[in-house]
Amino acid sequence: MLALSFGYLLGGRWSTHDPSTKRLSWLFFGASILLGLAAVIAAPVMQWVFDQQLDPRYGALLASFLLFLPASVVMDMVSPYCVRLSVSNAESSGKTAGVLYFVSTLGSAIGTIMTSFYFVVWLEVNQIITALAVTMLAAGILGFTRAPANAVSVEKAGVA
Repeated sequence: MLALSFGYLLGGRWSTHDPSTKRLSWLFFGASILLGLAAVIAAPVMQWVFDQQLDPRYGALLASFLLFLPASVVMDMVSPYCVRLSVSNAESSGKTAGVLYFVSTLGSAIGTIMTSFYFVVWLEVNQIITALAVTMLAAGILGFTRAPANAVSVEKAGVA
């Protein structure tokens, strides 16, 4: 929830500065790198946390905070940024935001169910994290290569 809060705040702020599909793609690249890094450094980070001899509850919280907070914040910047790119006029802004948050929440619910009941049975946790990082990398590449070369940013086009 902490990552959601900061991600939404930062995504909303970042979306006001020359919003474009290519800049959105950089969010996917950044999240992919941070999540991939989390998979690589997970063992030493968890060993360090374990060596601190914390209460297991606090140790798990600290380890997850260190490993996943940065990637989660960047991933959570995507929704408000997409709202900014998708709103074409003030009258439809609520509907646009509602649809985007519906899709986002539905995706989270499906992802949670699939991970909890299927992926953890079929795959190791690092494989799940790596697959997510690769998927985000692919989304970033797709957004970056599919963005119109002559796209005008929303602000420059005069749409608020």
